Amino acid sequence: MSVQVETSGAGADLVLLHGWGMDGGVWEGVKAALAASFRLHVVDLPGYGASPAVTPYCLENLVKEVAAAVPERAHWCGWSLGGLVALEAARRLPQRLIRLVLVASTPCFVRRDDWACAVAPETLREFAAALEGDYEGTLKRFLALQARGDEAAKGVLRSLRERLFAHGHPALAALRGGLEILLASDLRDQVAGLAQPVLVLHGERDMLAPLAAGKWLATQLSGARLAIIPGAAHAPFLSHPQVFTRALTEFLNE
Repeated sequence: MSVQVETSGAGADLVLLHGWGMDGGVWEGVKAALAASFRLHVVDLPGYGASPAVTPYCLENLVKEVAAAVPERAHWCGWSLGGLVALEAARRLPQRLIRLVLVASTPCFVRRDDWACAVAPETLREFAAALEGDYEGTLKRFLALQARGDEAAKGVLRSLRERLFAHGHPALAALRGGLEILLASDLRDQVAGLAQPVLVLHGERDMLAPLAAGKWLATQLSGARLAIIPGAAHAPFLSHPQVFTRALTEFLNE
């Protein structure tokens, strides 16, 4: 298979990975600003946009397919589910990633007995069950969860909805598989060994990946720093694009 990658700009290579339910078009609002400093590689994860789905739909295969489609050495930036993909890539292919930016992401998206800073697993299971009967409605409800709490929630939700099907409808298999990845993945034991410098970029009001998870992640990574965007929820590059772009650019240009 071949993962769709849109390339633009000039400078150091920067790979952008989107989250569940969306595609590479979600970065449209910051793409021009980032392309002024970097050679962007905007990825459609398997099953989204122009990229065919992969079987089995698992974290290992997502890393494999993305890595085959982007430059051998690059910065990687992953949002939400894309952050999990980037974390796993950093663990499996450390020589490929120069610096890592994790946006509104966490090594473990659902609550466990020893992990409270996450959503209840029932929340994602309800989305998974609802997909079968109301595909579009379920995606739109998930967008509302991502925008909730943001000081610019209405604008963020409008932007997400405008971009939702702009590049076509995601494959149902990718949506099912992505939710399973979010439910099952727990990379907490693996993150301490990462060697790359990492920017943990988190919205202050994120309700899907709470700020406490970002703070934990920053303390566990030896080369990490935490950047908190006040007033932002789960999509800070949409609600606060200038703050987001500045933080990312300054970190990658060090």
